[in-house]
Amino acid sequence: MAERAFDILSMGRSSIDLYAKDIGAPFAEIESFAAYVGGCPTNVSVGTRRLGMRSVLLTAVGEDPVGDFVLHFLEREGIVTRFIPRKPGRRTSAVVLGIEPPDRFPLVFYRDNCADIELTIDDVIASPVAESRLLLISGTGLSREPSRGATIFAAERARESGTKVVLDLDFRPDQWHDPRAYGVTVRSILRLTDVVIGTDDEVKAAALQESVSVSVEHSQVSGARVGGDVLKGVDAIINAGVEALALKRGGEGTTVYLKGGERIEADTFEVEVQNVLGAGDAFASGLLYGYLKGWGWHRSARMGNACGAIVVTRHGCANFMPYEEEALAFVEARGGF
Repeated sequence: MAERAFDILSMGRSSIDLYAKDIGAPFAEIESFAAYVGGCPTNVSVGTRRLGMRSVLLTAVGEDPVGDFVLHFLEREGIVTRFIPRKPGRRTSAVVLGIEPPDRFPLVFYRDNCADIELTIDDVIASPVAESRLLLISGTGLSREPSRGATIFAAERARESGTKVVLDLDFRPDQWHDPRAYGVTVRSILRLTDVVIGTDDEVKAAALQESVSVSVEHSQVSGARVGGDVLKGVDAIINAGVEALALKRGGEGTTVYLKGGERIEADTFEVEVQNVLGAGDAFASGLLYGYLKGWGWHRSARMGNACGAIVVTRHGCANFMPYEEEALAFVEARGGF
């Protein structure tokens, strides 16, 4: 394959993230917030850029000061932003987040009339899918039209051009009219996907066909607890033909399931947790860094675990992603890969 202009094209949501500065305070008693940038694909774009990858982002922002805020941060980070459209009449997304360690991290999405869900097939045509080694898409990008069709089209273009497709399951129940629709939609795109990344609950949601319990608890990254058997979900994803499924298990580490039945366990790193929000996107950044470097799955997952462990000790997501030397030194100081 000829050299390509970019390592990773991330596609999907972006937002201004308002993080509580009052650590441990109940949400109703928060007095001040810090303004950062967030959204799963945006976080991964920043995370991979800080690890030395050539990262380009396809999201959309409104013609508003919040859009200026997001773009200013991305440009300062060295993310390629020239393919990001501004959507007249739409607003840049926002998220408000509380931090109540060790196990409560409530978050509230403001995505009515948001810009990034208005990404279109034309926006994809204008983007460098074929000039990128890897395309990252996310579950939330599939939740509504026109973003749903644009995301599937991007995956088709990637498959045609030899660009690897990675799907972050990113299950946000309040973005879907029916949790079963999430499963139906995810399963429809697995045929175009090489690698899947998700939590236990997200994997179970991807396999949902019947009416089962989905309890929304705004206390963890996934935002939901989903009933069912996670191993059945793993089988459904692997049997759809993907190369690998990286199952994020938080403090218990990562399990990578491979086509053919092989399973790889990667231990995590013990740290003092301040805030788990953003850890999954830091993990994805480290995993994809290793994947693009041609590392094996164990070493790549350990790199992902290291990036996630670093971020959980910090206040936010994109603004706190580790740099390459920092992450490698973190691993080396703890026994290496």
